[in-house]
Amino acid sequence: MTERMITVRGVRLCAESFGDPGRPPVLLIMGIGTSMLWWEEGFCRELSEGGRFVIRYDHRDTGRSVTYPPGHPGYDSGDLVEDAVGVLDAFGIQAAHLVGASAGGALAQLVALDHPGRTSTLTLISTTFALSTPRGRDLPGPSREFTGFSREARPDWTDHESVIDHLVSYAKMLTGGRRPFPERQVRELVRADVGRAHDPASARNHDLLEDAPRDRPPLASIRVPTLVVHGAADPMFPLPHGHALAEEIPGGRLLVLPDSGHGVERADWTALASAIREHTAG
Repeated sequence: MTERMITVRGVRLCAESFGDPGRPPVLLIMGIGTSMLWWEEGFCRELSEGGRFVIRYDHRDTGRSVTYPPGHPGYDSGDLVEDAVGVLDAFGIQAAHLVGASAGGALAQLVALDHPGRTSTLTLISTTFALSTPRGRDLPGPSREFTGFSREARPDWTDHESVIDHLVSYAKMLTGGRRPFPERQVRELVRADVGRAHDPASARNHDLLEDAPRDRPPLASIRVPTLVVHGAADPMFPLPHGHALAEEIPGGRLLVLPDSGHGVERADWTALASAIREHTAG
């Protein structure tokens, strides 16, 4: 395990690798507003011990990467797409297996469209269409619990304890409620994440990002092997999003996690790591 600061297109990002650089590379792309710590170390080790060179990194405005004043991001969504490619460049990797969770799954789709030569396979977890929903697909919105939480949450972003309590509650809501919630472990993770960030409030800059205008082919043009992983209890993107995404990408396969919500839960590590190793074995 080696954490390092890298320069990507003129900005400093923090990245960390696990395993043998001679093994097939897997780039983990987390969702917006979250640092690489949400690809937990134990999960990264499960992947690397299965013969993969695993890389995780902090997005801009998260963790130890470059941080902008809250409310004033100095970049757009296209920069986050190019940052993923820049991480590969920094590690001297031509093409990698991309694994994206939530909005990180959308970023992985856009990398595959913009840089097909840099993408070996796609694994898309708890996500939906990176581009507009294709005509004829009527997908459900977030659950009532999700929208209610988002409407009522009022953390004090200047108070670390308030932020920690908010993020733990948010993580609990995202699980969908089918499993006991491991609050102690999640609180430890959140506390480490908040303590490691230059400014936790800056992560909200991701909510303000403008789309970078660019003509792209449809998702149906993706030709790399694609695995879609979706929790049956996902309150942000209900399960039909996963079904539709797997149907839209030629050859896409769907793995449904029956008790999982949104994100990468510890209870799914072994099954998920095994599925990714199998998917990236070719």
